[in-house]
Amino acid sequence: MSENVQPTACILCSQNCGIVVQQDEGGNYTKILGDEKHPVSEGYLCQKATRLNYYQKQVRLTSPLRKRADGTFEEISWDVAIKEIADKLVHIRDNYGGTSIAYAGGGGQGNHMGGVFGAMLRAACDTPYIYASLAQEKTGNFWVNGFLFGRQNTNYCEPIGEAEYVMIIGANPVQSHGLPKARPTINEVARNPNKTLVVVDVRRSETAKKADIFMQVKPGKDAFLLSALLGYIVQNGLENKEFIAKHTVGFDQIKPHFEKVPISEYATICGVDESLIIKVANDIVKAKTFVLRSDLGIEQSHNSTLNAYLARLLFLITGHFGREGTNCLHTLFFPLVGHSKEPEAGGVTTQVTGMKAIGKLFPPNILPLEIDTDHPKRVRALIVDSANPVATYANTTAQRKAIEKLELSVVIDVAMTETAQAAQYVLPAQTQFEKMEATFFNLEFPENFFHLRHPISKPLENTLSEPEIYHRIVTAMGEAPSSFPVLAQIAKIDRRFPNLKLLPAALGVATFFKPKWKKYQLLILKETLGKALPYSYAGPAAFIWVVSHIFVKKYEKQVRRLGYQEKGYALGEALFNKVLNSKSGTLISKHTYEESWDLIRHKDKKVRLEIPEMLKWLDDLPTKATEEVKRARKYPFNLIAGERRSYNANAIFRNPEWRKKDIEGVLKINPEDAKAYEIENGDWVKCISKTGAIKIKIWITDEVPTGMLSMPHGYGFSYPDHDEKTTGALVNVLTSTEECDPLAKTPYHKNVRVRLEKVMEERVV
Repeated sequence: MSENVQPTACILCSQNCGIVVQQDEGGNYTKILGDEKHPVSEGYLCQKATRLNYYQKQVRLTSPLRKRADGTFEEISWDVAIKEIADKLVHIRDNYGGTSIAYAGGGGQGNHMGGVFGAMLRAACDTPYIYASLAQEKTGNFWVNGFLFGRQNTNYCEPIGEAEYVMIIGANPVQSHGLPKARPTINEVARNPNKTLVVVDVRRSETAKKADIFMQVKPGKDAFLLSALLGYIVQNGLENKEFIAKHTVGFDQIKPHFEKVPISEYATICGVDESLIIKVANDIVKAKTFVLRSDLGIEQSHNSTLNAYLARLLFLITGHFGREGTNCLHTLFFPLVGHSKEPEAGGVTTQVTGMKAIGKLFPPNILPLEIDTDHPKRVRALIVDSANPVATYANTTAQRKAIEKLELSVVIDVAMTETAQAAQYVLPAQTQFEKMEATFFNLEFPENFFHLRHPISKPLENTLSEPEIYHRIVTAMGEAPSSFPVLAQIAKIDRRFPNLKLLPAALGVATFFKPKWKKYQLLILKETLGKALPYSYAGPAAFIWVVSHIFVKKYEKQVRRLGYQEKGYALGEALFNKVLNSKSGTLISKHTYEESWDLIRHKDKKVRLEIPEMLKWLDDLPTKATEEVKRARKYPFNLIAGERRSYNANAIFRNPEWRKKDIEGVLKINPEDAKAYEIENGDWVKCISKTGAIKIKIWITDEVPTGMLSMPHGYGFSYPDHDEKTTGALVNVLTSTEECDPLAKTPYHKNVRVRLEKVMEERVV
């Protein structure tokens, strides 16, 4: 049996660690190891990546499908599917406007190229509406970053391994990762006597168990803890005055708001001893270097956008920013999100709810409201790419009901997801290992990297890549040709003599005479430069050609620090060739810490500390302390809906056998609560929220405090090839579209109010 070994990357979290995959003749992944040549992960790998064969070899879609009147599906040809979908999109666009069409997904943890080329379909549909998982998590962060640093697509890194004093709030890197080589990095910080690890969490997580200081905050009360820390620092004049004067604007405006924070009262509310708050505040001020790492625990919780603001102020007013061992802004090879204007400045809003865009994204929580209504400007068509709104967006029932009301619903995916089952058309895509792919989660500083992944598996017959699917639909809509023969010939010559700039010149001429083509330049490059490259499936690589030249224009000096001798356009070509030929990824830039300040987008390169909306929210915070009391009477438990565990990940696994542990996805409960309900390990309960109910198995543990429950995400999916229709419980049956951040609409997945009923049946151990 012959075997081949090829490098690629894991697709299960934002780190996208480099892996080396060994395959047999049947395409089975027989061995998966960490790729030591990867410039960031350097051979590190967690246990989940070793199971990726269950993704590649799952039950796949093998033909376009169309739903019949009776709800069943029939196979149809690609030509029929593309024509029918295109005709319906044109009809809806021309009769109701482009804003009646929306797009959901467009990527995932590893396949961002689909989303990039999805922009071509959105251009043809004339719609600005992108609903993405990032808008369930990070848009509050993006909005705050826009005010502080000048653009919503600025972002800072979290160099935990380099800092003397580390605070992790609302994150569990030991399980969820989110930073390079998470486990050895956390272990090194925890074991080093010269470093301090502070963990803020409602649950005694795997990371919290390693902490020097564990601040066990009450559910949803992180804003009170952060306000108390900042209040103590300001009230005692401990802010870094030199840093503030040199690098910020607006401290005098925010100071009065923190001077009146009642520290003792807030300590009681958040459940953390006041003396510990004071100690940590003093420690942060005195530390030579301090880094803060935050994640979903405060991004999908009460006061989430305010949490984002307060967390950033904690390292900004103490001067722990923009130098080695602190949070720093970093370059982006290509921005993962955009920048949206506020509505009063002409920013885009939705037609029904009036929700504004943040980072050019719209929150999934409002999607059912934009569809399931009689509003004349409602969303009538939805294209879903590499996403599963029915299972992974808040309120499964509402999402399914909305999708079934659409005049046109199309799902592009590798498997028959819950959303695909509700759609009218299902188009079979290639997996992330069957096409050229990339992620734009390159978030490092001072050196940054990029990994363009080459296909390592043969595409399944009758499947297409997302760029090809989009091109065919756009062509069928009459928006662009299917090929560009003259430009394709010029592209071949251009690859032989790239510094003559023949292709850029030809593109300029073509779009001058065909101005409509300007919107579809990525499709032109896919069919011209992409096919002139010496790699199959290289359409996405043509996009990297564009990005390489743009990146060099911004950071020529920083790119040349990597050892390049070329300059200008020739440097862009050199970087492109390096990215294209580095199958394990490559470094793309090297900054100095002084240059990090150039990444601030305000003209004076200073951070704007004052955000009036956030300061008003801060002043109103005391009124939030008791808002849960009434609901707690009917729903006494606070459920963390979506805990990271050893064998759960994003929704791309459609085979329950990939899990080695926690097969059913148990519900964690404190021993005292279990005793009160006369529940034992292995018992089944009914967990009930205002939106639905699930049946789930119990696990008793003191890692959750009394009054709190925790269950994982990534369970409850349907498995058509198994006797059991589902394994585990679908968490979003319990979540609500209404319970969300008032500004960003990020859901309160960490604060779902529920009650329990014991299921009287045989206990399962």
